[in-house]
Amino acid sequence: MADKGGIAGPQHHIPPPKTQGAATGGQQLSATAGQFVDKIDPFSKRGTSKRRRRLVNSSRYHPENEPELVQLPLIKDTSFADQPALVIQKLQQCQKIFDFYDPVAQLKSKEIKRAALNELIDHITTVKGAITEPIYPEVIKMVSKNIFRVLPPSDNSEFDPEEDEPTLEVSWPHLQLVYELFLRFLESPDFQAATGKKYIDQRFVLNLVYELFLRFLESPDFQAATGKKYIDQRFVLNLLDLFDSEDPRERDFLKTVLHRIYGKFLGLRAFIRKQINNMFLSFVFETDSFNGVGELLEILGSIINGFALPLKQEHKVFLVKVLLPLHKPRCLSLYHAQLAYCVVQFIEKDSTLTPQVFDALLKFWPKTCSSKEVMFLGEVEEILDIIEPEQFKKVIDPLFKQLAKCVSSPHFQVAERALYFWNNEYILSLIEETSAQVMPIMFPALYRISKEHWNQTIVALVYNVLKTFMEMNGKLFDELTANYKMERQKEKKREKDREDLWKRLAAVEIDPPKDKDPQILSKTPLTSFIVKRENPGFGVVPGGEKSPNSAKRLGSSSGGSTSKKP
Repeated sequence: MADKGGIAGPQHHIPPPKTQGAATGGQQLSATAGQFVDKIDPFSKRGTSKRRRRLVNSSRYHPENEPELVQLPLIKDTSFADQPALVIQKLQQCQKIFDFYDPVAQLKSKEIKRAALNELIDHITTVKGAITEPIYPEVIKMVSKNIFRVLPPSDNSEFDPEEDEPTLEVSWPHLQLVYELFLRFLESPDFQAATGKKYIDQRFVLNLVYELFLRFLESPDFQAATGKKYIDQRFVLNLLDLFDSEDPRERDFLKTVLHRIYGKFLGLRAFIRKQINNMFLSFVFETDSFNGVGELLEILGSIINGFALPLKQEHKVFLVKVLLPLHKPRCLSLYHAQLAYCVVQFIEKDSTLTPQVFDALLKFWPKTCSSKEVMFLGEVEEILDIIEPEQFKKVIDPLFKQLAKCVSSPHFQVAERALYFWNNEYILSLIEETSAQVMPIMFPALYRISKEHWNQTIVALVYNVLKTFMEMNGKLFDELTANYKMERQKEKKREKDREDLWKRLAAVEIDPPKDKDPQILSKTPLTSFIVKRENPGFGVVPGGEKSPNSAKRLGSSSGGSTSKKP
């Protein structure tokens, strides 16, 4: 399998300022002023603290309080019989972890470790028979000590991977440019620690550790039978966890290392694929956040390319259940090129998977994100470039219905990308063979756009497509034109009838219903109670009429009152 990983150069590390002691009077005044500013602009101080955290956003190493390293003799200056023991001593030295948050601490020991790593890389690369069995566990221990660590959570929740620059774990120094002079420079009595801190940092040592491990795996003396005792599933799991690193340079190294392990250890291949599946499923359906998707997909592209035919059922399930759902996340643009390559590889291996791929693409087709829609159209064209004519006929109806929607999009880039399909000669030949199915689907949208679209470039492209259709099948084109005009006339007539109906309804005067006095329709204990409370002298019968007894009482009462008058 080809090596697709590169090695980046070093950069410098700018440490964060240390916390000072008690503030003086002037500092107290500044703090008060800072609080006043925060009341006016509450984002200023928070933004500054975020930037400071991003500068030092790094893996959390746990350095131990160890004595200074001792300078060992050079491997090339010792006898061949003593070299293996010296190599093991240097590997054990390289297991020491230093605190790089303080760039001036333990500079001498850091340089000894850096020089030992360079020497080990050169020894393993150039000396035949350098790798013996006792070296294997020491190399694995050294690599594990240096690169396996817990990655920190992202401190910036507003980080946009599509717009913002990626977070680098620590500045990568330009130490490689001055390597030849650096050892003499460090041993000189005139050495200045303030200057030396620019060239000794954690990232450079990590770079050398990865480089050493790669040379170890690629050496002709490397024996997979011996290596599998130490490079096991636990080691691979730790390696895969590191793919969530925010530093793209480290992920690039990890990609190459995992690629080599997959190629050399046949017994770990199924396990590696399974763990990658789990990481992708967690990313799509749970976390929606993982930094190493593109690198893992790049490895999978090489793996899929090597699948034997016919494809196993587990590989087909991987495509449908794991790969295709990767089209869902919002950050698709970060890994879409690698994902499209993997999908195309599957279709080239087994063309019968084409309908399932198109079903998934149409299921996940973006509705509101135009840039994502353009990416989907590009992937569809890549698939159509290698599709078999028999499989093309199976996807005509759903595919071209979606293309008709894209062509009708008010976003000119989406419409333009869809219309570019007709510039592809192979796709054009497929459309020509199935013009009787394609033209009735596409014609209404194209004809309407030619009259109504706001962008003249789109109108010109649509005219070219209509001209191509007319040349393909002139008779069908005339029929579709006549049918479209007839449908338009019917639609205009329906619109006119609807407008006339509304006008007639507006002209009709409808009298509002007159209000009537409320009546009690049925007698219940509650209504009787209410009536007695409101009219204690009246009896009410069902129907709202007064009872005869109440009328008599009213008459006698009124008569009695009048007889007493003088």
